[in-house]
Parts: sequence; structure tokens; C-alpha cells
Amino acid sequence: MRVLITGVAGFIGFHAAQALLARGDEVIGIDNLDPYYSPTLKEDRLTQLAKVAEGRLRVERCDFADEAALDAALGEDQFDAVLHLGAQAGVRYSIENPRAYARANLIGHLNLLEVGRARRVGHFVYASSSSVYGQAGEGALSTTQRTDHPVSLYAATKRADELMTESYAHLYRLPATGLRFFTVYGPWGRPDMAAWLFTAAILEDRPIAVFNGGALRRDFTYVDDVVAGVLAALDRPPADDRAVKPGGSVSPHAIYNLGNGRPQELDRLIVMIEGACGRPARRDMRPMQPGDVSATFADIADAARDLGYAPATPIEVGIPRFVGWYRSYRGV
Repeated sequence: MRVLITGVAGFIGFHAAQALLARGDEVIGIDNLDPYYSPTLKEDRLTQLAKVAEGRLRVERCDFADEAALDAALGEDQFDAVLHLGAQAGVRYSIENPRAYARANLIGHLNLLEVGRARRVGHFVYASSSSVYGQAGEGALSTTQRTDHPVSLYAATKRADELMTESYAHLYRLPATGLRFFTVYGPWGRPDMAAWLFTAAILEDRPIAVFNGGALRRDFTYVDDVVAGVLAALDRPPADDRAVKPGGSVSPHAIYNLGNGRPQELDRLIVMIEGACGRPARRDMRPMQPGDVSATFADIADAARDLGYAPATPIEVGIPRFVGWYRSYRGV
């Protein structure tokens, strides 16, 4: 299979590209190495990919929100599928810099839909987010639930991506799958996520910011489990059979939750990181952040049934793996 991956130097994009290359597929990667977080980390991920690519990886450094630059980078290339994982990430940053989200997540997503339509790709798989559920409560979040009350602009842009994709699936019968990721962590992760922030602070003897008094629950999902779900989705484009798909579409467009299915209290995560670091955290208790939600908990029944998705890595296993990688990568 020949796959176009956006955000190939990003956290999930890097791991997905690595998995595709490992099974013998060819990858065309798009990334502009946006400085939202360390471009050096992104360069290091690309270096790792090059070590295993065996001539089956091409990386184009361009901004996919720039239509002309994207077209020039792709030229006349054809590919079997698009894996659109690139985005402006981060709930809290969307309050500081909302226009970055409109550009990357709305215009950029439209540009990739146009690539999929014009080149008649067999499957358009894209990243959505658990953030689309807003403050939906403490129970398991199902793709049958309404998602029209976002509490951050980031969430609003990801829901808009789902709606734009639905229109392309309806108008052009473009087979598409949206994946709502739930708090993904693991080696080569993002420096703005809790696992990295807490690990770095504890090892540097700095206080960690604990929001909402620690009364937060997250469906922490190990990256290898998520990537297994991504590849399973990529290999199974939804049928154009007018049947109702997960997410409610009768067009060839399905939406799945990719989470762990076992939400954990934030304090449990901190305890796991303390144990892996071998030292206690100094907690700085803070109020709830604007745009944040109190709980995420994925109902993964649809993904289990249709994709064989079966996350197998609890935080008791995943967190020590992450901390071990972090200490090796940072030399601490």
C-alpha cells in the first residue's frame, strides 16, 4: 500500500509511519515542523524513520494549509490512501491563538479532502478527538452521542472536520474514517501532554501543575494500541452500502473512538510516574482550565467489533515504558 501521511513528524504520525514501513508499505510524509513544540524532537523522529525506511519513505516539508505548496509537493503522485493526522493540536493553546486552528484544522483539512477527491483515493482516514464530546459526563462516550456543544475552539474545529468529511463522503462517495483519539501517550510523545510534563518536572525537581484539584479522569491510551487501531481502520474502508455506520452516516463514512476503555484518575497517573521516576512529585494545585473537560471515557465497542481493536497496555505498563524512553532520550 502507498499511503500519504500528514503530520508524519508528529507523535501519532511518526508511530503510524513506522508501523506502515515495518509491514512493507510505502509512505509519503507531509510536515511543516511547526514550532508549536520542539522542531528538534520532530527532526529526531524523522531521523528514526529514515533508519527503517529502506527507500520507502519520502518526506515533503510543506504546510498542507497552503494549497499551492501542497499541490507542488505532491505533484502527480498517486497513493492508495490518505492518513491525515496533521493538525494544530492542544486545547489550551486554541484560546491563545485561535487563528492557527482555523488555518491548520479547517483550511488544511479541506485541502486534504480535495486531494482525496481529486486523486480518487481508496480511503481517507483522519484524526478527530475525544474533545468533540465536550462536558458529556462521567460515563462511556459513544459515537451515537451528540457532539454539538464544544467547550474549546480546538474541539469545534475537529467536529467541523467530521462534518466536512461527511459532505465529501455524501457528494463524492469518498470512503472516509474519522478516529477520535483519547489522551494518547508513549515514547516520542508530545511535550505539552501530561505524561511528559509531569515526568520532566519530577525529574527536574519542579512542581507539577495539577488542575481542578486533581479531580480529572482520562482514558490514557498507549500509542502502540492506538496505532494498531489506526492501521486496522486504514485497511477497512467503510462500504458504500447505505447502511448506518458508527457515527450515524449512511454514506461511506465511519467514526470510531480509539481509547483505552479504562479511565484513570489523574492522581493515579501521577503515582505511576512517581514510581517510574523513583521520586515524589511536588503538586501545585490549580483550578480547572478554560476549555478543559472533567472526564473522558471511550466506548470502544464499535472499534472492537469492526476493527478488532483491543487495547492491551494499562498505565502500569505504559507509563514505565514512557519514563524509560524519556530518561534515555533526554539523558537524565
